[in-house]
Amino acid sequence: MSERARTEAARIRLVVPHQLRTLARVSGEVTVEVARPATVEAVVDALEAAHPSLAGTVRDRATGRRRAMIRVYADGEDYSDAWTEAELPASVIQGREPVRLIGAIAGG
Repeated sequence: MSERARTEAARIRLVVPHQLRTLARVSGEVTVEVARPATVEAVVDALEAAHPSLAGTVRDRATGRRRAMIRVYADGEDYSDAWTEAELPASVIQGREPVRLIGAIAGG
């Protein structure tokens, strides 16, 4: 990443479900660096680049769409359907709040 891109980049903290932490072989939060504007799509791109074992777990590889059982929250707001259009809130970009990937539970 160029020096200019680094100054315009954001370090994003992620809280991922236990199953994804196990696949990525990480514990606790994951941190990724993304260029601005920092969108959910950019964060998922960086997450998959840093942890290739997660490719296809958050979004479908063929369509690029979020998997139905994964929700994305940032600073208490649901960003699950705002992949490309909305920049993440300042509290996330500044590192005060993490992006949370939540795995939904289904059943009956």
